[in-house]
Amino acid sequence: MNASPASSDGAITLHRNDLPDGLTFNGSVAVDTETMGLKPHRDRLCLVQLSAGDGTAHLVQIIPPSLGGKGYDCPNLKKVLADPAITKIMHFARFDVAILQHALGITVTPTVCTKIAARLVRTFTDRHGLAALCRDMLGVELSKQQQTSDWGAKDLKPEQLAYAASDVLYLHALWAKMDALLEREGRRELAQACFDFLPARARLDILGYEDPDIFSHRA
Repeated sequence: MNASPASSDGAITLHRNDLPDGLTFNGSVAVDTETMGLKPHRDRLCLVQLSAGDGTAHLVQIIPPSLGGKGYDCPNLKKVLADPAITKIMHFARFDVAILQHALGITVTPTVCTKIAARLVRTFTDRHGLAALCRDMLGVELSKQQQTSDWGAKDLKPEQLAYAASDVLYLHALWAKMDALLEREGRRELAQACFDFLPARARLDILGYEDPDIFSHRA
């Protein structure tokens, strides 16, 4: 199945409905999502961003049938995200894994999360957001101006596409830094256990076990 025609602007390529046939990722892929809100069981998945770490971002716009699209009928995208041979690099993977699994009906694994890694090794600070990590560890300034824009629109603005792409273009470099710190601090095995648990944690969130958390002592 072919995706709808894509538009390209430099290092950003927008695909509508699905990834095109023949586009492959090997080893690892940076992944992020944009949604209509922060409740995976309520809010629509609108955009999935991917990068092979080569300076190019592939953005897949999930267009619902009400706007003339194919909704979650995106087999090429699903194949990449569910491929056990491809490591998905994310920031705050708990949310992204939950929305992808809920919307697309797949299990997203294996996954690594730069936010979990940062919390395990950067205990000298409470600044674990992607913008702070890119600034502190890569010397890259990310703009967050489009973070709360309308991602459900049929036609996304260039500013939105640039923002969405920036969330995956630096994840490979950031993960390399985080992975080295996990090794240095002797917490790589602990981090891996957290990463392995993410699909189950996502299922718990979808079922409503985010609050109350079944791991909490609170009754």
